[in-house]
Amino acid sequence: MKNNSMNAPKILPWIARKAGISDELALKLWRRALSEAEYLAGKAEGSEYWTLAVERFLWIVDDEVGTPAAYSLTPAPRLSWMWRQQTRMSLLSLMAAQNTYSYWQNAWGKMYREKKAA
Repeated sequence: MKNNSMNAPKILPWIARKAGISDELALKLWRRALSEAEYLAGKAEGSEYWTLAVERFLWIVDDEVGTPAAYSLTPAPRLSWMWRQQTRMSLLSLMAAQNTYSYWQNAWGKMYREKKAA
């Protein structure tokens, strides 16, 4: 297994600050997320693996932060929604591109069939 902790996302310190944890703890949680993602994906490469790693990391950070103390002024934000929203947005653009491709493919096919029939 190669060492993927060196490929920690550049946003890791920002997430650590937003969650109120240290950078060291964030890196430790990232390594744990990589391990869990590898177990779930069955491999340590590919888009499915990295998607799982980021999702697991955000869930682990959310669990680590837990319920804020009663004296806390502002609760730490739940961050997993951000990743899910970004994933949905990127899938929408891919679906639009796929639908456009299918439309043009059907239009060209219909035009070709009509021309061939004439």
